[in-house]
Amino acid sequence: MLGWVVSLAGLLGWDLTATQPASPIFWLTLFLAIVARTLLQTGLFIVGHDAMHGVLWGERRVANDWLGSIALGLYAALPYQACSRNHQHHHQFTASAADPDFHWDPGAGAVAWYARFMAGYLTWGQMGRLLAGWTVLALIACSRTPVGWLNVLLFCTVPLLLSSLQLFVFGTYLPHRGQRLPQLRPHADSLELPPWLSLMACFHFGYHREHHDAPRLAWFELPAQRDRSRGRVSPRLASLPRERTQFT
Repeated sequence: MLGWVVSLAGLLGWDLTATQPASPIFWLTLFLAIVARTLLQTGLFIVGHDAMHGVLWGERRVANDWLGSIALGLYAALPYQACSRNHQHHHQFTASAADPDFHWDPGAGAVAWYARFMAGYLTWGQMGRLLAGWTVLALIACSRTPVGWLNVLLFCTVPLLLSSLQLFVFGTYLPHRGQRLPQLRPHADSLELPPWLSLMACFHFGYHREHHDAPRLAWFELPAQRDRSRGRVSPRLASLPRERTQFT
C-alpha cells in the first residue's frame, strides 16, 4: 500500500514532455513504470482479499476490515462489504450458478467470462467514485506537468485494467475453467509455476487449489502449502469428492 502511494506521487509529477520520446531509455522506463504500477495495483486487491478472509489482522477484525476497505478503495473504489459478500459466495458455492466469479457455460469463452466477472464488481456508484478520484488526480498532475491527464491514464487507468486482467486470468479463469466439466475436474486447479513466477503472475493466486483448501492462509504462505500438497494426486487428475472448506 505504501509502495502504491509513493509510486503514484512520484509518477504523477513526471513531465513526459521533458524527455525525448525517441529514446529507448524513455520507453523502457515507461514500460517498467507501468509494469510496477500494475503489480502494486494487483497487490492492493490481494491485501483486500486477505482482509476478507480475516487474516490481515486476525485478532482485531475491525482494524482488519478497515485496512481491507482502504486497500479496495485505493484499488478501484470498490465497496469492501459487497466484495466480501461476493467472495464469500465464491467460496461457499464454487463453480455453481451462485458463484459470482464463475461462468458455468462450457461454450463461453474467456471474453464472456471476463465480462461476467467484471459485472459482479462494477456499479454506477463505484464507477462514479473512481472517475471522480481520477479527475482529482488529473487536476493535481496538471498543476505539476503540462500533460498531467496522460500521467493519470498511464499510471492509474492502464494499470487498473491490466490488473483486472491479471486477477481474472491467473486467479479465476485458469484455475476454475476446468470445473465447467465437474465430472472431470471437481476441484480448482493450481498453476504449475515456480514460486518466483507465481509471485509475479498474481501474488500466488495461481496456487488456487491450495487457497480453496486453506482459505485462512495469507497469500505469501501459499507456496509452502503448495509444496506440502504436491504428494497428493494432481488437481487436474483428481476425481475424489470435493473437500469442504470454510470461509471465515
